Amino acid sequence: MPALIGGRYSVDFSVPVPGAGGGVMAFIARDQQNAASLIALQISPSAPSRAHAIELIGKSAIPGLLLPLAEGVAPSPEGGEAGFLICPAPPGPSLAASPRVWGERELLDCVLRPAAMVLEALAARGVTHRAIRPDNLFQNGAGEPVTLGAAWAAPAASLQPAAFEPPYAAMCHPAGRGEGSIADDIYALGVTLLTLALGRVPLAGLDDAAIIRRKLDLGSYAALIGDARLPPMIADLLRGMLAEDPAHRPPPQLYLDPSAARARRLAARPGRRAQRALAVGDHQVWDARSLAYALARRPEEAVRLVRGHYLDHWLRRSLGDAVLASRADEVVRQRSEMPVEDLRADAMMAMRLIAALDPLAPLCWRGLALWPDGLGGVLADGLVENKELAAKIDDFIAAEALGAWALMRPEHCDVTALRQTAQHHRMWQRIRGLGGGLPRIAYALNPLQPCASPLFAGRWVARLTDLLPALEAVSQQAERRRGEPVDAHIAAFIAAHQDGRLGGDLGAFAGEAASGEPQIASLRALARLQTALSSIPLPGLAAWLAERAEILLEHWQNRARRAEIATQLKRLAQAGQLLPMLALFDDHHGLAADAQGLKQALVAVAKIDAELASLRDAAEERRRRAQHVGHEIALGGGMLTLAASVGWLVFG
Repeated sequence: MPALIGGRYSVDFSVPVPGAGGGVMAFIARDQQNAASLIALQISPSAPSRAHAIELIGKSAIPGLLLPLAEGVAPSPEGGEAGFLICPAPPGPSLAASPRVWGERELLDCVLRPAAMVLEALAARGVTHRAIRPDNLFQNGAGEPVTLGAAWAAPAASLQPAAFEPPYAAMCHPAGRGEGSIADDIYALGVTLLTLALGRVPLAGLDDAAIIRRKLDLGSYAALIGDARLPPMIADLLRGMLAEDPAHRPPPQLYLDPSAARARRLAARPGRRAQRALAVGDHQVWDARSLAYALARRPEEAVRLVRGHYLDHWLRRSLGDAVLASRADEVVRQRSEMPVEDLRADAMMAMRLIAALDPLAPLCWRGLALWPDGLGGVLADGLVENKELAAKIDDFIAAEALGAWALMRPEHCDVTALRQTAQHHRMWQRIRGLGGGLPRIAYALNPLQPCASPLFAGRWVARLTDLLPALEAVSQQAERRRGEPVDAHIAAFIAAHQDGRLGGDLGAFAGEAASGEPQIASLRALARLQTALSSIPLPGLAAWLAERAEILLEHWQNRARRAEIATQLKRLAQAGQLLPMLALFDDHHGLAADAQGLKQALVAVAKIDAELASLRDAAEERRRRAQHVGHEIALGGGMLTLAASVGWLVFG
């Protein structure tokens, strides 16, 4: 029987529930403890679920909202494993299932007040919804209050159409819109009310860029409503809900009494409009916010406008904004201090110019727009599927662009916190080798993102407790045991999820350990994991680690000791306990004794060699002496023979 999600929920893949998942695939789920009506939302590996929101509201009771009940792993209908989020089933069809024109009283009683109550409860918990739109609002029957659908199985606002998001969010990468604020939910609720009042989605047929440009040119209210005639109450409410500045949108509790919300008017000065348009690519811009958006889409135009002095001329003479021109001049001055050929300096200049032109705009880097808390979602997408996107993020982090962006808009953010965040990301990025780089940042920012290691193809490993069982299963497949059991993704995953008990174990992964052997680094980290998180034997993984660690046996010089350790390693691997295996290689006293024995053996060998050399030298000396004596004897004998011959001749 497959493992249950949260210990109690099962997924029935034979019964999909179209339109129930707020944009993600949904299936019927069953509770083993009661007969509640549930759905399971399938999570994409490149679009991780909202861990922070799930943690904050997972055990809450908020009427009118499909809350997350459990998150876990189940067999995927496509094969392998997949992540699922369990939620209550919607009470009825979505509001988009049967489009019609809604009346004023129905909009107020069935949509506005119930949604405002939910948003007020979410705001009290520090959470946003970020998925309010007609196809994610559900109603049990006519006259019943709506229920807000699930919004937790994908990055915040990533599934929202551009029409339902303010320009500063719609222009971002879908996964990089960030958690936003309750004011952004108020905006989406306003567009939803307008859609229901009209019986159609406003600005339908336009692409995202055209929708954003129209909102920036005319303002969201005028752009969305156009020449439509609305009930006076609804029109007045929408003026506040669709305000350009989120600070000007009334809070949720005010909409519990629509008359009070209607009476709340904040005067907002319309933006300056230039006397003459400025050409940016093939578009004509008339105001600073539209110019910021044009540069965000085509950042190379910033260089052309600056070097040709078109920007300063337009800001001062056509737009007539000397203060804004001075801010732009300061950005250009900072760029002039860098080499002309420095492309990163161009990207930094474009980013700063956009922030100066539109303080509401997100961070824009080389055509990528995102909010700081949306970096995790964008990185998850780039890490798994989009290498070009990952390269942009890598450059963005290396430049610590987040800190520079924060300095341009200190009144809208916590500059100190964002600069520290940028420095932390840069520090993790600079870790070379295993355990660092973009994977480390991605797993740190996305606590529920599954590990993207090729070893886990077809498996869903999103928690540290899932890692060892998954590696044990992988160890049974011979074709996957050719390399180390800890690759770059697994090392980064451990580094991002480790607690204090594992601190310092990844130094070898980053090349900081004294030995630096990946075999001992893998064994050390996994042994500590088994000790801290699981006592279940892991014989397959132990055998895999033992195979990879055989090269470490060369550290022992004593052949008998080496053979003994090899025998112990094999026996411990069969038991599946990694810490005793680690102890074999962390035996510093044994290694010291072995090294001392080697030293003593080398001294003894040197002594023997010296004695042999001495014997060889003595033998050579005796040979030379014998040779000399032989020569003398021969010479003496010759002399005697000569003397005898002479005597015989003389004396006859």
